[in-house]
Amino acid sequence: MARRKIIIDTDPGVDDILALLLAFATLHEELEVLLISVTYGNIDVQNCLRNVVSLFYHIEQEIAWRERQGRSTGFETLRKTKPLMEEMDWAASTTRYVAPPKVMCVYGDADGKQHPHLTPDEAWKALFNAEEKGKDPVMADMASEVSERTALFAHSQQPAHQEILRLLRESEPDTITIVAIGPLTTLAMAAAEDPEAFLRVKEVVVMGGTINQAGNVSPPTPPPSHSPAAPEPLYGLNKQAPGPIRDLLNLRNQITPLAEFNTFADAYAAARVYALTSPNAHTTLPPTPPPPPGVDPASDAPPPFLAPYPEKLSKRLNVTLFPLDITERHLLTRGEYRRVITPLLEAKSPLAEWTEAFLSSTFDKIETLQKDVSGDAVALQLHDPSCIYYCITSSDSRWKMIEDEDIRVETSGQWTRGMCVVDNRTRKKREDSEVGEQPGDSGNWLSRWAGNRLARCVGSPGEETFGGYMLKRIFDL
Repeated sequence: MARRKIIIDTDPGVDDILALLLAFATLHEELEVLLISVTYGNIDVQNCLRNVVSLFYHIEQEIAWRERQGRSTGFETLRKTKPLMEEMDWAASTTRYVAPPKVMCVYGDADGKQHPHLTPDEAWKALFNAEEKGKDPVMADMASEVSERTALFAHSQQPAHQEILRLLRESEPDTITIVAIGPLTTLAMAAAEDPEAFLRVKEVVVMGGTINQAGNVSPPTPPPSHSPAAPEPLYGLNKQAPGPIRDLLNLRNQITPLAEFNTFADAYAAARVYALTSPNAHTTLPPTPPPPPGVDPASDAPPPFLAPYPEKLSKRLNVTLFPLDITERHLLTRGEYRRVITPLLEAKSPLAEWTEAFLSSTFDKIETLQKDVSGDAVALQLHDPSCIYYCITSSDSRWKMIEDEDIRVETSGQWTRGMCVVDNRTRKKREDSEVGEQPGDSGNWLSRWAGNRLARCVGSPGEETFGGYMLKRIFDL
């Protein structure tokens, strides 16, 4: 199987970090990671970037430790090809109303007002800025290590969506896969700016949506009173500090019983990306969203919206969707994790110590949310790593897909925004060649020339074994 070149678009939380670790730990003939496009959804921009730098710092420490131990260093893909790193153009996305202000606006307070502290580029520079490092000694250590030793990544000079377009233009068509494991804001911006360049992508692998399962949005549960709060680990995977931003993120997690978070966080962006899979993109292109709070459309000139797609496009976008229905069946149990991590902790593996710092608390959190499950049976669902697993092993015939499924994203429903809608009726498709709605076919669901055409994963070769496979790859066991 030929090496797959990938771009990873991510909002680095726990399973995003595991997905990145798995991608970097592959063999060079399996994957080449061209770009890490950092988007926002789990935490604010400063902590998002801090997490990514912390990831590279600990990989570097792990490689040095393995060399001293006489072990195989692993991380062949990362050592062979240095990926670019860039952030989403936050200002461009908000002025075009791609992201709903009260979901993605991580600088906002409850009334939707903007309180920008750092732009993405300023935040990135601040990680290596003397004044900012003076405020955060831990970050100062990481920044010095990452910048002064062997840098494992390069910082791009363009916003993420433009860097994606550049890579696609400079590569042969159908040679780059985009793995989208966060909200689809950056991809929607790239597709709107240059649809034909965006359509040079081989495949867009999306972790998002839910078809037959309930949404993964539930209110946070406090830790048990008998469990003392664990101290913040050195070089830890940052969580959002208390305050207006954290309030917004908590609100995000209790909004709807129907939607998966990545799709809900920017339903408009998801709908726009999926529309490119249609024989006629305009049939499922979402309507222009309403103005944000505080903007009077009668008196205020609205900011520019994302441009509509051209009437004719050269091809349809190839999207492979990994909804909760399949990703939640890929598990890592606490017992399986302990069996692997314990000897590595005893040997003082830096990567084992770091992952233990955030995974142990994650398992504890999951235990408080589940009924009748405790101890080693508690399991972490490996949503984002499943997409990387597919990229590594896509030639395996045990991957099962539903092809050309008309999956649409609700963008404006009172109760259903972010919901993935499919037509489960058994009605025949229309025989006519018309694209417009016909009596008895509201929404163009029965037209052969309308609607989206996504591939949806419904089965994989690793539902029982993926957790162990992932750990062996990451720790080179």
